[in-house]
Amino acid sequence: MVPLDETYDGSFPFAAHTFDGHGFVQHFVDEGPRDGEPIVCLHGEPTWGYLYRHMIGPLAEDNRVVVPDHMGFGKSETPQDREYTLQAHTENLSALIEHLGLTDITFVGQDWGGPIATAYTVRHPERVKRIVFANTLAGYGRVDPASVTPTSESRWFTWIGGGLESGRTEDVLLNLGSTVLSVMKIIGFTNSAAVDDTWIRAYSDPFPDRESAIGGLEFPLDAYLGRIRDYVVEGAVGIGDLCAKPAILLEGMEDGAIPPDRAIADFRALWPDAPVVEMPGVGHFCQEDAPGVLVDNIRRFLHANP
Repeated sequence: MVPLDETYDGSFPFAAHTFDGHGFVQHFVDEGPRDGEPIVCLHGEPTWGYLYRHMIGPLAEDNRVVVPDHMGFGKSETPQDREYTLQAHTENLSALIEHLGLTDITFVGQDWGGPIATAYTVRHPERVKRIVFANTLAGYGRVDPASVTPTSESRWFTWIGGGLESGRTEDVLLNLGSTVLSVMKIIGFTNSAAVDDTWIRAYSDPFPDRESAIGGLEFPLDAYLGRIRDYVVEGAVGIGDLCAKPAILLEGMEDGAIPPDRAIADFRALWPDAPVVEMPGVGHFCQEDAPGVLVDNIRRFLHANP
């Protein structure tokens, strides 16, 4: 857990806020006008709100921007007696949104942020206005498996599966304090110029020991082992409400975790006429590779869907 007052040499200058109403202390950023429509930015594996550091300021000029750290990541606590599942993270998010009283939400979801935003929306459609997906899956697209690259064949999930029996996957992911750069390179980003001592500290500090990295291990296992299936199926009754929301997919085409053709097909199956922005040379961590492109497209999307 990163100290709440840590700014990483001023690169993350946002005031820290916490919520402890769901069994652990959850950190979140809350910037911009309180009466502005909220944009809720959701990170995934193995990052935290720091991933959105270049986007928070510009988006907060007109909107309220809320960026929570999921349980076990960033400045949030890592309780050892909790399950780190899609359901748990979604329920944590629901409690935070209820606490803040947010409505007319625009979600920005990358990596696990996409399925979490989707899982929340199918259960609470009245609070959600729009969804921005970025290098992620909504999770409900009915795609012919033979027509796309299987997610299991991506560089990331091939690495996950290849090290399960030997224990290598567990050892690396429970030592993210020293392996996070290598792990993020497998998953995929192209902006190596961003990597300096401050960057490495920001992404490694949340994981000082094996106990603190439990969330970083459980996220990929939740997907690889199919543990999310029942919770996803349970939410399928809300697909109609989900598809009624304006949506956009911003897709970095150098994604090592989710094959871009799979992500695009999943999105198109749900929103056949919605915009898809392909970003050549951009990896899975598109916020690191092209934050300005993301901000510009999010602004255009908001203006096109008032």
